[in-house]
Order: sequence, then C-alpha cells, then structure tokens
Amino acid sequence: MRAVDSGTAKLLPDVDRERAWLLTVDGAPQSYVDLDEPTHLEFEYVRRLAHVVDRAGDEGDPLTVLHLGGGACTLPRYVAATRPGSTQCVVEADTGLLALVAELLPIPDGTGITVHGADARHWLEAAQDRSVDVLVGDVFGGSRVPAHLTSVEYAREAARVLRTDGVYAANLADGAPFGFLRSQLATFATVFEELALIAEPAVLRGRRFGNAVLVASHTEIDTAALARRTAADAFPARVEHGASLRRFIGDASPVRDSGAVPSPRPPDGAFSIG
Repeated sequence: MRAVDSGTAKLLPDVDRERAWLLTVDGAPQSYVDLDEPTHLEFEYVRRLAHVVDRAGDEGDPLTVLHLGGGACTLPRYVAATRPGSTQCVVEADTGLLALVAELLPIPDGTGITVHGADARHWLEAAQDRSVDVLVGDVFGGSRVPAHLTSVEYAREAARVLRTDGVYAANLADGAPFGFLRSQLATFATVFEELALIAEPAVLRGRRFGNAVLVASHTEIDTAALARRTAADAFPARVEHGASLRRFIGDASPVRDSGAVPSPRPPDGAFSIG
C-alpha cells in the first residue's frame, strides 16, 4: 500500500499467474499487468482498446503511439510485444503512481516505451503535427475523465497530432441516459468524419454503468473486423457506427472548453473490488 497523488495505491498478486498484479487506487481497479505475458489483457476495456490498435496499419508493423494516461502501462507493454520496434510515449499526471510502477512493475529496456509525468492536455498541445499513428485516451482523475479532456478544443488537438490515417481511441464510462457519452460522440463528430463505439450490450441498453470505447478517425474504420473481435471476447461487446450511432447521439450537443465538466461519478460499487 502506498500513497500516490490520486489516492492510496495497492498492488494485489494474482494467485493464478506467477508475476501478475492488479493495481488499485482507492479500491478501484486501475491496471492489471502480467510481467511474464504482456499480451494477457485482463480488463475487457483494455482488450477493446487493443483490438483498435491491432487494426491500425498492417499487422505486426511498428506504430508510433501516444498514450494519454498510463497507470501500469498495460497497453504499451502489449503493443511492444505485438509490434516490436514501435515508438510509444506514455503521459501520466500521477507522478507518485509512476514511481510505484517504475519500482515494482518496471518496463524492460528496449521496448521503445518512454514514460513522462505531465498533464495529458498540456502534453498533447505541445506535440508535433501528424506525429502519431494511434492516440489512446485513458485518463481518469480518480474515477472520472477530467473536464479538459472532453471538449471540441481537445478533440481538435487530437486530430492535429494524428497522421492522416491515424486513429483515436478513448476509454470512457457512463450509464443511462448517457448524457456524457452522447455528448462525447457529438464532440468528436465535429472533428472526425468516422466514429464508432464499442461497449457491452448491457451497458448500451442502460442496464448498468460501464466502460465504452470511442473510436475516431478521418479514414474508414474497419467496424466489421472490430465487431468480429469484440464478439469473440469473454464478455462480448457490440460495435455501433453509422445510422445506429447517429440515433444514439440524438440531439446531444458538442462540448466546448467553457462548458466542459468531468464524466459522471460512478455509482457506489460500480468498479470497486472492496
């Protein structure tokens, strides 16, 4: 147990896997890492993010990836294992958490992963134009996406940094009536021509609060391939796009910096493991 910038962090061993660890912050699962098998992804939303990365570029080719939000760097480790030679930058605001991960869950040398303690929006605004193939947003202040990472202005920065055929993927969380999620889709629709949403049917039907992965690009998203992959997961998900996604967005309005708010606070016990 250790105090970090965002709360109290704990590392819990997985009794079924020799060098696998669950990282929690204030009781909420934050990351899961298997140091011996970095391609093992325990969290379903991370698997969905990985599916998006897997479909970027040609299979196995190196990518340039910017990760906003790092935690224990589960996804960067996965990309390093599946796409050797990739260049990856991880930006995490919680420097105490970074120190804990560096000490107890160190990233091996030669992976192409660099980690920086900084605010995600500030780092993004300083990044070069057209410099990354994939931009992953997985930033939570406690259990909520910070307001300054939800606006049209933020989406424009993401689009500026992506290469022409690049893809943006973000982990979000919401529940019915989906005011936050619908507004995020409306926001990114003002900047990107192509959108998709990946989530479990129970979440999309409003039966529970949960994660959803937003995917955005200027070029066509291979939603059929994503649908096949997500349907085969242990907890199958649906991929919404096109007309069904427009119906889901409905009359939601884009969010500007001046009116941005954090994502909703999860109901008690939504993600907690006790």
